[in-house]
Amino acid sequence: MDISRFNGLTSTPMSVHSYSRCWLHLILGTLNREKLLNKQAAARLSRYLDEYADTKGVYTKINYVNADHVHTLVDLPTNLSIEELIQLLKGSSSRWVNVNNIVAGKFAWGRGYGAFSVSESNVAAYVAGQEEHHRVRTFAEELREFIERHGLRWQDEKSR
Repeated sequence: MDISRFNGLTSTPMSVHSYSRCWLHLILGTLNREKLLNKQAAARLSRYLDEYADTKGVYTKINYVNADHVHTLVDLPTNLSIEELIQLLKGSSSRWVNVNNIVAGKFAWGRGYGAFSVSESNVAAYVAGQEEHHRVRTFAEELREFIERHGLRWQDEKSR
């Protein structure tokens, strides 16, 4: 197994007998699904998310930042819950976008998120193909498909 991608990751406190490989496909949407991130802003946010995750000991295999949402494939470490990971990523990145004036006006993530346990190989290719994929499907259509594919019930804003 090639472990070179883990070189330089911050050591996190955990039992030496704890091992995990828990790939999660995370989907984060902007507030009100507004298309706030142009190509340059998206590229900068993508780099920031990778670098920030690395400082927290989270291995990000790939991410893709769209104008109104982000897909990322991460290996969830044993010392974080999904909710803690989401709070770290959303909180830090929205603060970073606003402090650095990456977009005009105030940036915020929408409430909620998608987190799905997945096969690394299938999702990495899917995330890499986001630009082409979103030429034919909106974020809302895509998210609803993920929710239903994983046996969950879609709830729109009116039914919450």
